[in-house]
Amino acid sequence: MSDSIIKSLGAGSGIDTKSLVSSLVQIERTTKESRLDSKQETLDAQISAYGTLKSSLSELKSAMAPLADNDTFNARSVSFPDSDVITPNSVDPGAQTGTYQIEVVDVAQSQSLATGSYADKDTALNETGTLTISFGTWTYDEDAVNGNPALDADTDDDPFSFAVNADKSALNITVEAGDSLQAIADKINAEDSDLQASILQVDGQYQLLLTAPSGEKNALQISKGDGSSAGLSAFEFNKDEHSQVTETQQAKDAQIKVNGLTVTRETNEITDVIQGFNFSLNKADPGTSLSFTVSADTGGAKQAVRDFVDAYNLFMETADNLTGFSKDEDNQTVRGDLATDGTAKTMINRLRTMMTDTVPGLDTGFTALTNIGIRTELDGSLSIDDDFNDAFSDNFDLVETLFATNTASSSDQVTVSTGTYVSDAVAGSYDVVVTTNPEKANVTANADTLDFSSPPITLGSDYAFKITVDGVKSEDIVLSGSYSSADEVKADLQAMINGDANLKKVNAAVDVGYSGGAFTFTSRSYGASSEIKIETADFTNATKAAELGLAALSDNGVNAAGTIDGKAAFGSGNILLPEIGSDPYGLNFTIGENAVAAGTITTTFSRGLAGELSVLIESFLSNTGTIKNREDSINDSLDGITEDREELDRKLEKMEIRLYNQFLAMERIVSSFQSTGSQLDGILDRLPFTASKN
Repeated sequence: MSDSIIKSLGAGSGIDTKSLVSSLVQIERTTKESRLDSKQETLDAQISAYGTLKSSLSELKSAMAPLADNDTFNARSVSFPDSDVITPNSVDPGAQTGTYQIEVVDVAQSQSLATGSYADKDTALNETGTLTISFGTWTYDEDAVNGNPALDADTDDDPFSFAVNADKSALNITVEAGDSLQAIADKINAEDSDLQASILQVDGQYQLLLTAPSGEKNALQISKGDGSSAGLSAFEFNKDEHSQVTETQQAKDAQIKVNGLTVTRETNEITDVIQGFNFSLNKADPGTSLSFTVSADTGGAKQAVRDFVDAYNLFMETADNLTGFSKDEDNQTVRGDLATDGTAKTMINRLRTMMTDTVPGLDTGFTALTNIGIRTELDGSLSIDDDFNDAFSDNFDLVETLFATNTASSSDQVTVSTGTYVSDAVAGSYDVVVTTNPEKANVTANADTLDFSSPPITLGSDYAFKITVDGVKSEDIVLSGSYSSADEVKADLQAMINGDANLKKVNAAVDVGYSGGAFTFTSRSYGASSEIKIETADFTNATKAAELGLAALSDNGVNAAGTIDGKAAFGSGNILLPEIGSDPYGLNFTIGENAVAAGTITTTFSRGLAGELSVLIESFLSNTGTIKNREDSINDSLDGITEDREELDRKLEKMEIRLYNQFLAMERIVSSFQSTGSQLDGILDRLPFTASKN
């Protein structure tokens, strides 16, 4: 605005119009800004209140988390005596309860093999070829004498026969001319097979020490492949050649007696004898039994429920203060910052309702908090009565289903589990009808013509073949060694196939069987991607392959098919997945190989009260949840107030200019009146003169 205009104001009238305009503008500003300030204060308070509400909901969710975990209700305690024979390591949730006596008859040990001595560990050995390391069980010549007196025993325990462990993949170590003793050790360790290779320095010389995994079935047989250099015999340990390798320790299983029952295990770390109780064997102590008890521990679950009740009551106190009325320090009634917020009240009412309703998916047993002695008071808080302890002592398993996830099936041919999107699943009962059983790829070879009438027989590289498993083709599968029966060949086939580098990369594996004089090959995976293929072009020698019964063989597995809740399911292998968006979506259904015959199978799913509350609270707290949407709305309103303030400034500026212009016009009129008045001054005095002159 021009300074001349402002300076002109009041010049004629004598009124301080500049101050008057400022006062008029300020009055207009004060009235409207007061309304905006009040609205902003309310919105800021609501944002702060929602922050408090979110924090309270998060604390409630944290207190509830243990109740959503089934392990809380399967806690176990163990009373174990002090002992240097056995060390108790852990007791898992759900461990088998009972009283046990354990006697350690023997402990497991690993086979150890030491090669001859070398002057340097890093010098190239100039050897080439393949070392095949198989895992299995050795019998020794003095053991064989007991069954065959014609054999001559000696005191050296020479290896007599080897039974391959079909469950453990064989290793094929490629040795190149530039490889040193250390390089060979590194290649063995790189196989990640639990076989440890180390270099020991003894009296200035170096030896390769191989330590197998513990257990009788994990002993080592080492043979060099056909075409390998003669020097690799220095690493062989088999029936025919073991002169240059010293067995420093034989493989042995642990043997224990559990309540009088003899049990053997490969390792001294025992994890599967008493379900859920893990312990270590330190030494043998035949004739001495240790007694201990594994019992259910309900104390943790009971305290978790009490903690939840306290957390819920604290939350409701906070929520009531935010959405209702409370008393301040002066006993004055104070209205909560969210007292008029319908969104907040709706959320809290949904939580209150869940505390009194039946848990979705539960039709029998404990279906609501009132069943375990937790009551809802008139003020909405929870209280615990005498029925609470009775529920835990008499029906503890039902308490678990009330709070935690529970799935069930009317047939062992269908197992229900929760998937990634379980939060989308609706608790309830769902019928499953399987129309196609899942299948693994399986081929049966022709009857073999191997002659075991005069064992053993030797199979070499001319029997090599390739096999495709689940879409991946192996390298040559080479049977190398002497076999006394087709079962030995079967075990070696399985170990060699599953030990193939190509197949191991993709976790493809087979089970090799032998029935009716023929070998069978079965993929370990289900479904259309499961594949077994043997092609005649991949035989090293078709005639030799025919002795194994091998010919062109091919088969693919079959995906499971059926309906879930009356809607077509998606089958992948032995898994059926519900239709996307359907009520059971988020659950996985594992189908057995005979599910079709089971007819209609009824399955149930409940995520329990804790699970339902967790899903509800997450819907409030998520980035796209109820609270975020409400906060966005409030922030939009705050942004609107900022825009209103800017608009008010623009309007008042225009008002100020308008008032200044109006007062300026008035001043000009007053000034004009003053000028006219000056011109009229003395006119009366001049009138008589004028008249007399006329």
